[in-house]
Amino acid sequence: MTQNESEAKGFYKLNWIQRIGYGSGDLAQNLIFQTVACFLMLYLTTVLKINPAFVGGLILAVRLLDCFWSPIVGRYIDNRNPKLGKYRAYLLYGGIPLTVAACLLMLPQVASWAMPMKIAYATVSYTVLSMIYSVVNIPYGSIMASMTRDNDEVLKLTSTRMVCANIGQITVQAGFPIGLAIVAQAVIDWNQALFMAIGTIPAFVILPSLPFLKRVFGKKGLYYLLLSIGFVGFVILYTIPKVSDVASCNTLVQAAKVMTGVGLLVGSLMWALVPEVITEAEYRTGNRPAATVNALAGVAFKAGFSIAGWITPLAMGMVGFDLANEQSALQTDPYAWFVVTCCFAVIGFALLLLCFNGCKERIATTPEKPVSYGEMFQEFKVNKCLQLMLCIFVVVFLASFISAPVNAYYPKLADYSAASQEAILWFTCVIPAVLLIIVGYLIYKYPLTDEVINKMNQEIEDRK
Repeated sequence: MTQNESEAKGFYKLNWIQRIGYGSGDLAQNLIFQTVACFLMLYLTTVLKINPAFVGGLILAVRLLDCFWSPIVGRYIDNRNPKLGKYRAYLLYGGIPLTVAACLLMLPQVASWAMPMKIAYATVSYTVLSMIYSVVNIPYGSIMASMTRDNDEVLKLTSTRMVCANIGQITVQAGFPIGLAIVAQAVIDWNQALFMAIGTIPAFVILPSLPFLKRVFGKKGLYYLLLSIGFVGFVILYTIPKVSDVASCNTLVQAAKVMTGVGLLVGSLMWALVPEVITEAEYRTGNRPAATVNALAGVAFKAGFSIAGWITPLAMGMVGFDLANEQSALQTDPYAWFVVTCCFAVIGFALLLLCFNGCKERIATTPEKPVSYGEMFQEFKVNKCLQLMLCIFVVVFLASFISAPVNAYYPKLADYSAASQEAILWFTCVIPAVLLIIVGYLIYKYPLTDEVINKMNQEIEDRK
């Protein structure tokens, strides 16, 4: 089969401008999402002094709302074809209000308000931001399945996307505390910033090498290898303060943090499963429910994040570590939080514009009849691959985010009581390590190999 014949059947080859253009959208979203995932809980508890139990409940409630909202967004998008692109149009339609909502999330004047007003503002601003984020994130994820059916190209596209996502992650995790210190005119804690961001470094080595590593180890073999390295890293981080002082073992601490980043990198690779599940659904039903599957994947992703955001402040408070009253590991100047958040939001919007111009949709169909909610539930009910994928998403992102807000405290472990130290260690080391074991088991049960997907793609094209 010639390249023209292959592309006529949807197996398009992509150039690096298209790949980087698409990946810039994930970089844009991570500048906002990582700010919320890693720092919103600390902002609400240490800057606004809102009760940690309420903050945990708020994060969980908003994500539960998103369980209903995301399928609505996915269904709406699947059933329409805007002139600017079935999926890419929403990078503009949602990008502008997303930027505004992100800037308003940490409005500095709120810090001087009475507590009931603080709670009301936090609830409304976070809920609005979350709902708008879905309007951008769900169609963005669907763009990948509309650019090509070629499995190797999807892998390259995923690798590029995840490198860009990790650039956003490392920019926020290291840049946010540095930015706070600069705006607040305080001393920068470089060791803390390095610890929070260094776990992202493996992405820049492993993701570009993904096609090669996949050929050597196989898809599942690669996942198992990464998870094993991550597990050992968490064990080392837990052991260090038991036998020595964290500050005196800085090199070993940072090396172990890199190893944990290798294990948690599996979360980035999970997005490559989404096009596979979409293909499997098209193989069975004849429809290609890209936005619907991405909406459900987004729900699972946010479920892991929301469970982490709910459990962390609640459980730490139960063992005596009250985030609102303990010494904060970051600057608490409200104006500094606002300025840094606005900078990330505005840069993110510029990157969404780049993504809009860099993406080209080729495989984007609208069902002959609208997708109903009953059909969406039925698809979830009968699609075992989808069920497994969603379970993997929940667990792997729970492992990623359960430690995110507490990472800032680990380098300063000696500053806290014995009970508080143990709470920090459980959330930065023990719980994520156990969750990685569960992820490994779920991957073992996942049935869609590359051979199966390639066969499904070929049969789909033969039908046409």
